[in-house]
Amino acid sequence: MTNALTDRWHALLSDEVAQSTHAHIESELVRRDLVFGGRALCTVLRPRLVTLDELTSLARRVRPLMSAFRAAHARGMVDREFRAQFRLADWEEEVLSDPPRYAFPSPTSRPDYFYVPETGALALTEYNAESPAGAAYNDALSDAFIDSDAMRLFSREYEILTLPSRHGVVGSVLNAWQEFSRSRRAPRVAILDWDEVPTRTEFELYRQHFVTMGLDCIIEDPRRCEYRGGVLYAQGKAIDLIYKRVLITELVETCGLDHDVVRAVREGAVCMANGFHCKMLHKKASLAVLSDPDNAAIFDSREQAAIADSVPWTRVVEERKTHYGNDVIDLLPFIMENRESLVLKPNDDYGGAGITLGWDASAEEWSAALQHAIATPYIVQEKVTIPAEPFPSLVDGSLVIADRMLDTAPFVSNGDYMEGLLTRLSTAKLLNVTAGGGSTIPTFVVHPRD
Repeated sequence: MTNALTDRWHALLSDEVAQSTHAHIESELVRRDLVFGGRALCTVLRPRLVTLDELTSLARRVRPLMSAFRAAHARGMVDREFRAQFRLADWEEEVLSDPPRYAFPSPTSRPDYFYVPETGALALTEYNAESPAGAAYNDALSDAFIDSDAMRLFSREYEILTLPSRHGVVGSVLNAWQEFSRSRRAPRVAILDWDEVPTRTEFELYRQHFVTMGLDCIIEDPRRCEYRGGVLYAQGKAIDLIYKRVLITELVETCGLDHDVVRAVREGAVCMANGFHCKMLHKKASLAVLSDPDNAAIFDSREQAAIADSVPWTRVVEERKTHYGNDVIDLLPFIMENRESLVLKPNDDYGGAGITLGWDASAEEWSAALQHAIATPYIVQEKVTIPAEPFPSLVDGSLVIADRMLDTAPFVSNGDYMEGLLTRLSTAKLLNVTAGGGSTIPTFVVHPRD
């Protein structure tokens, strides 16, 4: 069905419709300030088009996997030997000693998958359990596309449903506040991240959303916050709730554990979502924990099936014996001998930094990358199929339809259910907007009109 939908959209793109759609989207990107690091967020003339069956199937497959992550986190919190598999730093171990302030450590999160519609294959390559971006951008892009000429023509033949994402993020953050405060008192919110990050345009979209809900909301750099008298202040105002976008590792490594924001959170003076306890699941080693058969006993049958369904073979890089399929292998020699089907990733980084694709590396480069991985917490993961779809764009004023790789990254609320979907496109092998060469598109659910 998806191929039929995309073919029909492309058939509607006459020169006139393509030009007008391009002009409309460009004007909306400018009007809404939809940029990432000075680049337009979207560079194509088609959104992602899915059927309700496809969306429902994805939601059903996501939910038991999130249950598996919850089980792994719960076991890690009470079993230090088990927790060692996540390869936490000493300071991360220290903050885990603080009491949890709400039930699930990642009120808002985003598993990043590759989904191949032709086969139904679903492969989880990362779990962003800390500061998932893109939900507000996604909603604004939906608004930009919905009024385009191409969408107007398409909607004559198909019913169109948007997939709002921002409300799920905001709702999850406010749920954390209610658990934390044990009240429904309206909090004053601070969105915290560095002044110089490229996502600040999205923070303003969130700020506007909080304001429409009747909440006071501030965007601030954590370096300017002050903690005094048991209260955290931003721009001179007392803050109740932090919607944290700054990465915890960057905050602690830049400012230290004695920083005002860190102390306020640790002392329970302010609620922060997502808080310090999310670090365990945010580690890429969490996928190794799930996929290692030595840990299977902590998961119920439904969770085990979800892991087998979507988590590729993943291990922490270290000298050990482990299972690969039905075989017992020496891990390090196996990695060295099978670079064409493996990828090395740092345990805690983002934007594609530090990743080595074995099939793109020479034997010498792979050997050097492996030596680095042994010395620094890394994971090794089996290569997965990366899907591609044709997308139209204007190049030098002419319509060009070319294949682009795409990922499937649902937003998950309260570690339980899916609300909205991020899709990123790329012509590069690493699908990440931070790494450059990427584009973000909204997703619409479509159904033929009777």
